[in-house]
Order: sequence, then C-alpha cells, then structure tokens
Amino acid sequence: MATMTELSPTAGKTKYSQDTRVDESLVPKKVLSFRSTRYGIAFMAHFCNFILMAQYAAINISMVAMVNGTNHQSQFNGSTESLPLDALGGSNDAPNSLPAEAPVYDWSPQIQGIIFGSVNYGVMLTMAPSGYLAGRIGTKRVVGVSLVVSSLLIIFTPLAADLGLAFLIATRIVQGLAQGSILGGQHALWERWGPPCERSRLCTLALSGMMLGTFTIILLGGIISQTLGWPFVFYIFGGIGFVYCLLWFVLVYDDPVSHPWISVTEREYIVSSLAQQNGFLSAFPFIISWVTGILGGQLADFLLTKNFRLVTVRKIATFLGNFPSSVLLVALSYLTPDYVTTMTLLVVSCGLTPFCQSGIYINALDIAPRHSSFLMGASREFGYTAAILASTISGFLLSQDPEFGWRNVFLLLFAINLSGLIFYLIFGDAVVQDWAKDRKLTRL
Repeated sequence: MATMTELSPTAGKTKYSQDTRVDESLVPKKVLSFRSTRYGIAFMAHFCNFILMAQYAAINISMVAMVNGTNHQSQFNGSTESLPLDALGGSNDAPNSLPAEAPVYDWSPQIQGIIFGSVNYGVMLTMAPSGYLAGRIGTKRVVGVSLVVSSLLIIFTPLAADLGLAFLIATRIVQGLAQGSILGGQHALWERWGPPCERSRLCTLALSGMMLGTFTIILLGGIISQTLGWPFVFYIFGGIGFVYCLLWFVLVYDDPVSHPWISVTEREYIVSSLAQQNGFLSAFPFIISWVTGILGGQLADFLLTKNFRLVTVRKIATFLGNFPSSVLLVALSYLTPDYVTTMTLLVVSCGLTPFCQSGIYINALDIAPRHSSFLMGASREFGYTAAILASTISGFLLSQDPEFGWRNVFLLLFAINLSGLIFYLIFGDAVVQDWAKDRKLTRL
C-alpha cells in the first residue's frame, strides 16, 4: 500500500506525457535555458537574421539618396552621374542631404521597382533547395557560406550600380540566391538542437532578429546616407556581415553531439528529447508550397487574360490560400489521430497557403505602385509579430488545457484568418488610390 501511495503522484504527472512525445525517464535534469548552449545557438541565428534583413532592406532605404536630385538632372540619360559640389551652381546650392561626390542615378520609379524586386527572384529559387541541402551537409556550411556571399555582394553593390543597371540587377539576383539560402537553410538547425517542448521559443528567438534588423536599417540607414554617403550603408552592413561570418563558423555547430563546449548534461537532455530525424517530413510541405506558389501566379495571370477583373483575381487567390488551409487545420484537431491523415492534411494546408502570394501579398503593387516597397515591407514587419505572439499564446492555451490545447490554438487561428479574409473580401481593392497617384503641379 505504501508503494502505491508513492507512485500515485507520478502517475498523475504522466497523464498527458503523450502530448510532448518525450520519454521523461530518458530526459536528464533540464539545463537552465539562457545559460545553455542551445540558446547560444539561437542568439547566433538571431544576429544572423538581423544582418540578413539589414542587408535585404539596405537599398530600399538608400534609394532616396541614390536618386535624389535626378529630377534636376534630366539631361543625364546614363545610369549614373557624379554630383560634385558645383553641379547645381556652387556649394551653396548643393543638396544638404548628399555628401560631395555621392553618385546619383537617373532611375524612374519603374526602374526602381525592378531593382527592389530583383532580389526576390533569387530568394524564391533557393529557399526550398537550401532546406534540403542544409539537411545533407549541415546548416553551418549552408548559412555561413551564404552569409559570406551576401555580405560580399552588398559591399560590391555601389560598384555594380556604377557599372550599369544590368550589373546591379544581376548582383541583386545573386544576392537573393544567397539570402534565400539563409532563410531556407537555418530551420534545419532546430531539427537537431531544439527539444520539442522548446522549439517555439528557440525559433521565435532566432526569427525575431529579422524585425530588429529592419528597425535598425530604417533607423540608421538615412543617418549614414546623410553623413557619410549612401555607399557606406552597404559598406558598413556588408562589413558587419563579413566579420560575423567568422564568429558563425567558430561558434555554430550542426548538432549537440559535435559541439566541443556543450555540457554533458545538456547534450544528453537534447539528444534524449528528440525522437527521430524527420527532416524530409518537415521539408515536404514547403516544397509543395514552392510549387503551388509558382502555379498560383500562372493561374492569376491566366484569369486576367480571360477578362477577369484584377480585384476579383486578387480576392480569389486570397480566398484559396486562406480559407481551405484554415479549415483543414481545424478539422485536424477533431479527427482521430492517424499518421497518414495528419500528414496529408498538413501538406495540403501548407500547399494551399502560397496562393495568397498572387492575392493580398502583392496587392500593394495594385493600389500604390509608388509606395509598394514601403507598404509591403511595413506589412511584413507587422506580420512578423505573430511569430513572437504565437508561441506565447499557444503555450498559455496548452497550459490551460493539456488535452485539447491544440484544438483551441487551431480554432483561434481559424477565427483570426477568417476575420481578416472577410475584411479583405469586403474592402479589398485593386485600383490605384488617390493618395498614391502622381500629382503634377501647374505653374502659372
């Protein structure tokens, strides 16, 4: 009887052990979080994403200085002209926002849009393959080499602009290939470093560096352009990235087993908490998303050739990418657990989501072409806050109801997606807004 009394508390604690899918008998004492090596890896990924987004948005912030004053230089038909102090009639007439000899380019808003978007072609091509490659040769090499390439190309950007528009666009595309490899390759890190019960915190800590990088480049980019000249925006953040690569190769390892400085206790905790290597299953929904994202763009343009209204195409694409995937996630929480059914619903749900790329994701180009880069960047930055809130809210719901917590998470997700979808279907538009139109001043 005494033995039964001693075991009863243990039985109560393991009632929901299946939710964490961790055999508690094999897991050593948990290591203090922020003093652990795995959180050090998360901070390394955090600063890597910080540099990534700073380099990604550098040209968006510098463009104001790169084209400043070209309206007064309409006789320049080339891609670049120097702006010496006497170019506008003496030093007193030189624009205060540009240092002496800062290159200025005669690029129309359409050309600027091409420059902004060119990097995304490279990002789109390498996000999925880099995830597979990281699983084969390791995240350390894929992300490290990609960050070196991205940093060198950022430093090369002012020279590429001087060589001509084609050189600059080509540089941006190759830079996108490198940056897409960083975005897609880093997630394989948590397959081996992230205990299941900590992956949300580790991933959000790593990804939150993107928001900090965007904030920093917006805050400092203009100051650097005004005081040192816009080329130094690229030199400084490219140099920071290049130096950081040295730390990355020294401090980051692909798994806790190969890490030379991790404690034995933490290594055993991580290894024993991981069930099996599921890299292919984790990557499979994203390769499907890659395919459907491309097909969605083809479908949208096809509907436009059939005289569908642009706003109708945008709303159809947004509906297909939002509503079915949300319904499938809710259905998943009510079905009897089954391996095949679960994987099928997850793959289909993730596969449908990229249809939104042909809908609301690019709607800013329709309603405000002149301000599309700012609007899309601001909306994405706001959207990244979900990465921080998701883990906190999910953890709260799971702690309140360990048995049906995920069902509540999916229901909340469905409610948020549905409310946003309804709002967009009612108020969404695809016509250039009055506040975004070019205004011509008539002088009497």
